[in-house]
Amino acid sequence: MSDPLATMEGMTAASILEIDTPVSAPAQLAGIVDGIADRRRRIAALQAEEASLLAQAQSYALARMDHGRREADQPRDIPLRSVAAEIAAATRACDRTVLARMSDADLLVTRFPLTFAHLSDGRIDQTHASVIVAAGLPIDDAEARTGYEQAVLEIAARETPSRLRPLARTLAQRAHPVPLDDRHRAAARGRRVWMRDLDDEMAEFGGIAPAHLVHGIYDRVTSLARAVVDARHGDGDARAGTRGGLSGAPELPGLAPDHRDARADDRSLDEVRADVLCDLLLTGHATSEASAASIPAADAIRARVQITVPALALLGRSTAAADLSGHGPIPLDIARQLTADAPGWDRVLTDPVTGCVIAVDRYRPLEQQRRALRVRDEHCRFPGCRQPTHRCDIDHTVAAAHDGPTEICNLAHLCRRHHTLKHHSAWRVEQQPGGTLVWTSPLGRRYDDVPARRLIFTVADDPPPF
Repeated sequence: MSDPLATMEGMTAASILEIDTPVSAPAQLAGIVDGIADRRRRIAALQAEEASLLAQAQSYALARMDHGRREADQPRDIPLRSVAAEIAAATRACDRTVLARMSDADLLVTRFPLTFAHLSDGRIDQTHASVIVAAGLPIDDAEARTGYEQAVLEIAARETPSRLRPLARTLAQRAHPVPLDDRHRAAARGRRVWMRDLDDEMAEFGGIAPAHLVHGIYDRVTSLARAVVDARHGDGDARAGTRGGLSGAPELPGLAPDHRDARADDRSLDEVRADVLCDLLLTGHATSEASAASIPAADAIRARVQITVPALALLGRSTAAADLSGHGPIPLDIARQLTADAPGWDRVLTDPVTGCVIAVDRYRPLEQQRRALRVRDEHCRFPGCRQPTHRCDIDHTVAAAHDGPTEICNLAHLCRRHHTLKHHSAWRVEQQPGGTLVWTSPLGRRYDDVPARRLIFTVADDPPPF
């Protein structure tokens, strides 16, 4: 009898679809399923090989940290940063991400050898391995960790990662030699919050805190949201008692108040829950009426933003989108609303062909070079880094100590991490006309970092005459 997988490898997608007889259908499906399973095993094996290489890179860098000669003010981890930057530049990735992957791979290979062996054999995939490592990482005792691995791998061989996750945490809890109360007190010191930009003028907000508090927060927000939804359905007025704030009727940015009031409140429970949370955090109240009586949500926000708005768009003669630095395009209505209250305006002159920033001026000049650099750079100028300019240093490409001029053509924003890397490693950079930075790695490979505005600039039509 012929091997279904071997038969499948000689087929094209079109020929597979042509087989539609009752006799061949089971064999056809068996070949597809077996082929997919085989490819997943191969992918897992390749993932193990990549993890091994990343772990080797980590060991290579750590050896140079321990034995290399350092300048008095050179950070100890420069070899580690440099190796991560080399890999990141070669694979078009962020060096911080690569550094984290190197660390994760080293943990997998050195501290979870049984899990790594199962990944190499294709018995589990990378997601399984990540779940196992994450749950077992707090176990410092090698013998206890081995016992945990043996138990959890039996389950991982037959369960999905989502089902494995709670079971792995339970097994790790049982195997851990330190009592849970002691570990909770230590873990609570890692509580934090974070923010991440998303598409379409949205962002993600998250936090880590003790589980009972997080569950309590979620339950309270849900209860308040349900109260808003129940009141909406109970009195027939979609906006009764909840107008004027986030937890009331939808107030879409850019709409006048009378337009907002005209909208029916058809939000889902998730939408109301998110609005209630924003009201609570910004104003301290869960209802729109109480929020408006204390601090309006809009007045509670204090932000430092850089928005680029085409002048013709503000005048209503163009539909070109505005741009929020570090985030991307935002609706023009929101840009008009924000610029109406702006305390000052920067006027940016750009080259009509290349989009390169030529000059920046202001009615009340304030550090013109810094403003021009902020507009040009938008973020750290090391390849792949997106640290915003207000978190960066302004670096002389050719050092001032080596007669480098303090001019736009010799300045660029670098975050502290990459500023340090430039001065204390074999990475070198030169600046070309138009603000392009050419980085040369310790291996002699060259990587260009082009200003964001030159990357996205396209010429559509000739500018209309004034």
